[in-house]
Amino acid sequence: MNERKISLAVVFLFPLLISSLAMKAKTVSNEDRVINLQTKDLSMIMTVGKDSTLYFHHFGRKIEDATPYLDKISYRRLDYGTDPHAYLAAGGRNYRNSALRVTHSDGDLNTELIYVQHEQQELSGGNVVMTTITMQDRKQPLKVELVVTAYREENVFTQKVNITNLQKKEVVLHNFYSSYLPVRAKKYYLNSFYGAWTQEMFMEESLLNHGVKSIENQMGVRTTHTENPSFVLSLDMPLNEHAGDVIGGALAWSGNYKINFQVDDFDILNITAGMNPYASEYFLDSGETFHTPEMIYTYSLNGAGGVSRNLHDWARRYQVYDADATRPTLLNSWEGAYFRFDEKTITDMIDDAADIGLEMFVLDDGWFGSKYPRNNDKQGLGDWQVIKDKLPRGIDYLANYAEEKGLQFGIWIEPEMVNPKSELAENHPDWVVKTEGRPIPTIRDQWLLDLTNPEVQDFVFGVFDDVMKQSDKISYIKWDANRHVESVGSAFLPADRQSHFWIKYTQGLYNVYERIRMKYPDVLIQACSSGGGRVEYGILKYHQEVWTSDNTDARSRIFIQYGTNMIYPALVIGSHVSVVPNHQSKNITPLKFRFDMAMSGRFGMELQPKNLSEEEKLFAKSAIENYKRIRDIVMQGDLYRIISPYEGKGLYALMYVSKDKKRAVVFDYCFEYQGRTHNSQSVKLFGLDPAKEYKVTELNVDKSNYWGNNKVVSGEYLINEGLNPKLEKMYESALFLLEEAN
Repeated sequence: MNERKISLAVVFLFPLLISSLAMKAKTVSNEDRVINLQTKDLSMIMTVGKDSTLYFHHFGRKIEDATPYLDKISYRRLDYGTDPHAYLAAGGRNYRNSALRVTHSDGDLNTELIYVQHEQQELSGGNVVMTTITMQDRKQPLKVELVVTAYREENVFTQKVNITNLQKKEVVLHNFYSSYLPVRAKKYYLNSFYGAWTQEMFMEESLLNHGVKSIENQMGVRTTHTENPSFVLSLDMPLNEHAGDVIGGALAWSGNYKINFQVDDFDILNITAGMNPYASEYFLDSGETFHTPEMIYTYSLNGAGGVSRNLHDWARRYQVYDADATRPTLLNSWEGAYFRFDEKTITDMIDDAADIGLEMFVLDDGWFGSKYPRNNDKQGLGDWQVIKDKLPRGIDYLANYAEEKGLQFGIWIEPEMVNPKSELAENHPDWVVKTEGRPIPTIRDQWLLDLTNPEVQDFVFGVFDDVMKQSDKISYIKWDANRHVESVGSAFLPADRQSHFWIKYTQGLYNVYERIRMKYPDVLIQACSSGGGRVEYGILKYHQEVWTSDNTDARSRIFIQYGTNMIYPALVIGSHVSVVPNHQSKNITPLKFRFDMAMSGRFGMELQPKNLSEEEKLFAKSAIENYKRIRDIVMQGDLYRIISPYEGKGLYALMYVSKDKKRAVVFDYCFEYQGRTHNSQSVKLFGLDPAKEYKVTELNVDKSNYWGNNKVVSGEYLINEGLNPKLEKMYESALFLLEEAN
């Protein structure tokens, strides 16, 4: 990796204390006062004002010459606040939501940041440019570094902040957001994500009015069930898939978060995003630096689709752990066996998984517990010994058995939690999150272990390490976390540092992950948290995938996966075929519909294969082979949403296109009866090369009823006219593979 460091140190007409060294003043040219950060198509522009304040001017279309911003006249009256800052602190003339609020060591409540210098590093062959802008309070020795990283080809910027206390005594951080982004438009249409367990990532759009709207979570763990730390913001018009200026944002943080949208009296939208300051006053010692997580932004000139493709490209290349590794198809034991299994149950499931062409078997909950065997969810969690009555020959026997059948082997753990009825809880009550003298609330008969404590971090790492030592054939871990934080309190943290818990817990989790990835760089790890409770980019730095939702119903997954794919690539989205009636929704859908839905993500199955008929097994075997044909397109291709389930009157369609545009796969679903007058749909295809010829093949059918099956059609026709499969009955679906004709 080539690195080029360019120092652009600039100091104004007064001394500033940086790292306890006073710097000499010098004259600054206009050119040096402009910071124009660029990607292939975008600019993020800031300037240094004559008052040494760092101002923010533009995020959007690329502007090569940004020097006119230096002379642009502001008509804002000073008594109504200053022009938008690049990173707004609480103090001086500011009275809007601030990104930074500090109580200094002498009790001073004001912070007024002024520019000191900036420097740039070119990374990743020049595709990544990291700019570090150093600022300093006008009065107090407090240093703030705004770090903006531009990913040129992906059209993505990330922002984070480093806050260093150079005072002799501690300061208190009240707000410590990762970014402050002012946006100018006539109207702002916010699309955010909401839900609950088994109903994650549903979307809703709201027109932002004056005042403040926030997306936030205060649960500490499994923070993405009810909200997600991401958004899609359409400027001037409601969100459109293919047209309009749209900003996408996502926070890479696995703890409490808050994203604020404030439309001020000048009609500017001010966005602050980062860790949630709720009950999290942070006491920063002298000489200590506080690091915030990254906030990710992209800007699309081509609607919501452009936002998704930019974020997906960035995530696959820079954020998702081991994104190039092939995700195996798998059978998970949970809905097929739950806690009711023995060794033969598992080996029979492995046999069936191999017979239908799957590539991995995952043993879920219920395999551990000595004194308190894990035969239900009420006991044994925390005691990671194999139950000999169930599995007399242990995990290694099962893993080797799977390998002999041509399958990889995975296993379930939940190391952050503990049942009250367990040896761990009996031996280490001080490891439990609790407040002395108050009852400890239980969720799913569980308590939470205190990951602010290094001993607990060692234990959690040890759980992973010991499980991996059960067999050298284990290649996949399903890491679950089935409760959030309640009655917060830490026996490890001092009484005057209890407010650090919310941040230190997540940092402790990341410390464990770092150790795991140092020792086990190749193991696949799924982040599950009662399903979709950890669907965010912070966790994906360490995990190859997330379990999108405990709801495996194919109809529900239309909306769950549609919302998830808006921000996160299909590469990370676990999507399984399960039984009917579905165990969560009780809905009954055809097997083909279930397969066609699951194949639009990382494909798996979650059922008892012996309950399938021979005809169903033959279909499953054929469909799994078809998935392997299209897997690389789904995992690494560009996503184009064709029909939204929110607008399609019971229809939903999407497609993935390979980067070279030689292959594509189209998914088309009908989930409401169309009647005789609404069954004519035009599925116009996007992202193809109009100059290429494509052979169209319908998959997952014995005999296609589509008139264009096995025909060669021009890309020009498919873009402008598209496919028109006849889907009119509820739960009919079609799956098409397009390949460049020779």
